Amino acid sequence: MSNSAVFVPHFHWDREWYEPFQVFRHRLVAALDSVLETAEANPDFRFTVDGQMAAVEDYLEMRPENRDRVAALVGEGRLAVGPWLILLDEFLCSGETIVRNLQMGWAAAADLGGAMAVGYLPDMFGHVAQMPQILARAGIAHAALWRGVPGSVDGHAFRWRAPDGSEVRTEFLFDGYDNGLDVLLVPDRIGRALNDYAEMTAGRWGDDPVLAMAGTDHNAPDPQLAAWLRQASGEGRPITVATLDEYLREHVRDEVPAVVTGELRSHVRGNILPGVLSVRLGLKQRMAVAERTVDHAERMNALWSRHDDSAFLTLAWHKIIESSAHDSVVGSGTDETCDQVAARLAEAAQTARAVRDAALAEPAALVPSDGHLVANPIPFERTALVEVNVVAPPEGTTPVAAFADGSEHPVQLISAAPTVLSDERMDAAQVERVLRRIHRRELFGRLIDHYDLNPGSLVFHLAEVPSGGPFDLLILRKEVAAAAAAHPGEWRVLTLEEARATALVPVRVPASGLTSFRVEPREDRPAAPDSCATSADANTPPPAAYTPATATGRTLSNGLVTVTVATDGTLDVTGPDGTLLSGVGRLVDGGDRGDSYNYAPPAHDVLVQDPTQITVDLVEDGPLRSRLRVTRVYAWPAALSDDRDLRDERTLPTPVEMLVEVRTGEPFVRLSTAFLNRSADHRLRLHVPLPEPATTSSSAGQFAVTERGLTAEGGWGEHPLPTFPASTFVSAGPASVLLDHSSEYELVDGGSELALTLLRAIGSISVNIHPLRDEPAASEIPAPGAQDLGMRIENRFAVVPSATGWRGAHAVALAEEFRNDVLVTRGTAPATGQLPSEVTGLGVDGQDVLVSGLRRVTDDVSGAGIEVRLAAMRDTSSTVRVTGAFSEATTVDLLGRPLSHTQAANVLELALGPWEIRTVVLRQRPSRPLVALSQ
Repeated sequence: MSNSAVFVPHFHWDREWYEPFQVFRHRLVAALDSVLETAEANPDFRFTVDGQMAAVEDYLEMRPENRDRVAALVGEGRLAVGPWLILLDEFLCSGETIVRNLQMGWAAAADLGGAMAVGYLPDMFGHVAQMPQILARAGIAHAALWRGVPGSVDGHAFRWRAPDGSEVRTEFLFDGYDNGLDVLLVPDRIGRALNDYAEMTAGRWGDDPVLAMAGTDHNAPDPQLAAWLRQASGEGRPITVATLDEYLREHVRDEVPAVVTGELRSHVRGNILPGVLSVRLGLKQRMAVAERTVDHAERMNALWSRHDDSAFLTLAWHKIIESSAHDSVVGSGTDETCDQVAARLAEAAQTARAVRDAALAEPAALVPSDGHLVANPIPFERTALVEVNVVAPPEGTTPVAAFADGSEHPVQLISAAPTVLSDERMDAAQVERVLRRIHRRELFGRLIDHYDLNPGSLVFHLAEVPSGGPFDLLILRKEVAAAAAAHPGEWRVLTLEEARATALVPVRVPASGLTSFRVEPREDRPAAPDSCATSADANTPPPAAYTPATATGRTLSNGLVTVTVATDGTLDVTGPDGTLLSGVGRLVDGGDRGDSYNYAPPAHDVLVQDPTQITVDLVEDGPLRSRLRVTRVYAWPAALSDDRDLRDERTLPTPVEMLVEVRTGEPFVRLSTAFLNRSADHRLRLHVPLPEPATTSSSAGQFAVTERGLTAEGGWGEHPLPTFPASTFVSAGPASVLLDHSSEYELVDGGSELALTLLRAIGSISVNIHPLRDEPAASEIPAPGAQDLGMRIENRFAVVPSATGWRGAHAVALAEEFRNDVLVTRGTAPATGQLPSEVTGLGVDGQDVLVSGLRRVTDDVSGAGIEVRLAAMRDTSSTVRVTGAFSEATTVDLLGRPLSHTQAANVLELALGPWEIRTVVLRQRPSRPLVALSQ
């Protein structure tokens, strides 16, 4: 049995939770003031700042005069900071966000003297499978954590292995990150209490010293702690005060026998609170939008801009990472806290959008203003449908999309805009006031092409791109004043816009590349047999061979996938290989008497799954896109009754719209659901029935596809519901569902149906008495905003039927296309000019390979380059081919430190192992402008 103990003074700091950020920061400043004073007064004192630099940054923003004091203690090894920027929820952000979190935390700690080289993850609600590889590829050999460790670990440490084989020695905080506090309850009896604790847990420690984590949430240690421990050490068992880093480096064995592979989501030694995956849907959606927008902004800035907007991108990433905290994006805080998180994510997306749009404005300056620029954010060639506003074609003509290479492709008109924007009658004395609406040439968001001024009448003709000559507002004012004076009485002022329409255009875009087009009218002529193309040149092929998307009655088809609306409003979906999924989109609503942390059905639940009314409407009938709208009305209980084990007898009729869509060339059906939520205390799930029961499911996210069974491991006091997270897709049997944002799913009814949560509406952060959790997760604080009452709840998915599962369906690539629309902007060069030729950016060719990041990097030694992060999303080795205008490649670790260097003349071939994450920086020698690397 161990005869010594190591105490690690620390605190755990939830940056925001049951109080908003600024309230908690006020407490943080007082706590760290106390820590600094204690450390400076006692050379033996050590302190670990929770593994996250956010606490230090937040403190120094209020106490900038103390920066040198903090740095001195870090330099002496008595204050352990980093390596993270913030303690995140690992399942509710992307793998790239996890990497950036580590990079930002490490860099911030380096400015103060260096980071603690420990992957400290004390309070996350489970851990992703690839975390050991992320840490190892950053040079971090140790982790320490609490929740999610399986029951097979019977010691205080294990080797945690990622799917690729990477390992980190992991300290298991089996009694939580505050296990030392019970020993400290009575300061003059610490020695006896420590002996009792060591004896009770002797089987865990072996010959290693007892680790006593002396700290808890939002409190600094007592300034007398070191003195108490000195006294206790002199009375019996030797005691050392250390940082967590010192404990792992100096006091324990590196070799441990237990090995755990993959994600950690067991309930055996701690609650993992899985209900956070589905509460406050809006935060999960905002996180996905912010991550996607900053990713696109980085790619556009690196590939197409001569301006380095890294400062703005860093700001956007910082706000995203702040929001990924394990009590932030999860939605387990008060309403005001969650409002702040939502605003922060919105600000991140807005910052990134500004960078993205500015980057695209540079190549758009080469595109005529009657044309559109299309940018592909993903590194493989694709054909995408884009919606653009165009001049409506004259009668007797058909619009086509014309490209720089002379090809012409079909256009589907999907709506027409009104041409009369205003029709007003007024006295002549008031006409001149109308001119105040004009700003130089702009009126009602359009530009004045020309105007007609006649006695008693003024007609403005607006256009998006004026075709007339110059416009002089001063001359117009003089003319109107003279006409109004000469013709008193009633005048008519009419504002007309040129006839415009929304067009759907198929556009083939190179890998990470640019192309442009304009929509032009062509004289009507019979379509070629077996073709949906409308072209002025019968020899010009469409961007890819395809079958038209059609709508017939209640059926949509595109030659690859067929979907039919059944009599109950669900869908029968047939895939390219004949796989049939029946009953897709069945909605099941049940009560929820739980809280933000855990779902709990009422004891006497009422499930509502049959609609009271069904209507099916044709929205679009092709040839590029066909759509049906299925509207089902449900009678959902208004809330729980006063007895929370019953749903209210009062019901509210709630229409749920499901937009069903097939596009030409896509092997899946797109689904969007929307409804106005009028009910409280309920969970709504969308079901995808499977032809045969499945025993496993697979979900993609955070650099891996993780396979799970039908059950979860329990044992702590939390009922192990088998609800699991998915980020980009989830698959079971022959059904794969592509996702727009992080979602919760479950295989139900013995694996016969895949259920995805659309909404979980609850009213409290935590409840004291929870039927599926013994221990309260927090105080019972009302959170009425988590009911989402009066909110329009929208979700979008795509269903891929394939007998070969997610691998055979190429779900990794399909998910990237589904989540990452091409970017479209209008040209700004003079109208009617020549369209520029298409340009290819960086290409990545490899099956099941994810490009999680592509950005510009610069250092003083090597200069500018483009960093590309690749992840092999498969369990077998593969070869990846990267193409572009570069002459050398440097493989770097996840902190950007060079590992190897190679010459590469525009082509780089990489051998990736199963599930491997690889980061390379591409440069051109002799040095050229960064934007030239992709051209």
